[in-house]
Amino acid sequence: MQQINYKKLKEEVWDLNKCSGCGACCTVCPADALVFIKSDNSHPVNTGYCKDITDFVKCGACYNVCPRTDSNEDKKDMLGEYIEIKAAKAIMDIPGRQSGGAVTAILKNALKRGIIDAVVTVSEDRWTHMPKSVLITSDDTIEKTAGSIYNWWTPTLLALSDAVILKKCRNIAVVGTPCAVSALRLMKNSENDLVMPFGKTIRLIIGLFCTETFDYQKLMNDKIKTDLGIDSWKIKKMDIKGKLEITLGDESKITVPLSELENTIRTGCRICKDFTAVDSDISAGSVGSPEGNTTLIIRNSEGLEFFESAVNEGFLEVSNEIDITSIIKLAEKKKKTAEDKE
Repeated sequence: MQQINYKKLKEEVWDLNKCSGCGACCTVCPADALVFIKSDNSHPVNTGYCKDITDFVKCGACYNVCPRTDSNEDKKDMLGEYIEIKAAKAIMDIPGRQSGGAVTAILKNALKRGIIDAVVTVSEDRWTHMPKSVLITSDDTIEKTAGSIYNWWTPTLLALSDAVILKKCRNIAVVGTPCAVSALRLMKNSENDLVMPFGKTIRLIIGLFCTETFDYQKLMNDKIKTDLGIDSWKIKKMDIKGKLEITLGDESKITVPLSELENTIRTGCRICKDFTAVDSDISAGSVGSPEGNTTLIIRNSEGLEFFESAVNEGFLEVSNEIDITSIIKLAEKKKKTAEDKE
């Protein structure tokens, strides 16, 4: 019987270019032996030690949380299960927000009320737009991450290790793209002794609509800066709505068809069929809502609790003006694109 360790993960995922780059395996590795390297970030590498292989101590944590293994292969379909779908926007002013600021409002309320003690999310350098995984523990600080574009690739879950192991946080909200969300759900459901401490701390999973993620170097430096002649510091925000939409500091917009960005997409994204992050508690995106609003797909009782709390505490303004057809259209398109590449 084959041992369950990073070598099996390498065989089933890394060597087949299926790695999503979510960072879950790096996060739960008890030896911190799995890392991404700059020269090739298509998947993590082992630095030379493995609890299972070296010490003959059963582990398998990395394999257990990977959403791309043969046993956890993505079989998601369209919108997934949900209780209700709403359009919402933050009542307070949130500078730099991507759409309606609803995710930031939900998290700000939860931190302020003490429902959660930390948020693992993605922030970006406002000058270069380089993304990184961060840990937020203050309701004032969470607003600074608003507007960060999740379509840049970064190992979203890396900061979860700091939250659980270093900071001893016990009620954590995590925001991520569908692959990270699926890994988080695996953590919550895991019976692996080394993974369970992570799963027990995850209080809320917010998933973001995602068509694909892009390699920063290839998109920002090669495409945007070199081909389009736009310096990163001139960009106010970027969004993916069936195309890349770049908003400059003077509010002018430049759009780029996704077909022109094919060579900047991470290889592991090409097999993903999940647009709406169906394993989340709440899914969020700009598609399907009026301008200035966020579409929220509330999937279960946990998500509903956080949503209703934000509404009741005056953090969210809610509307039923939802275009489900447009969400399904993009979900079907993503699924078909992935199937065509199989």
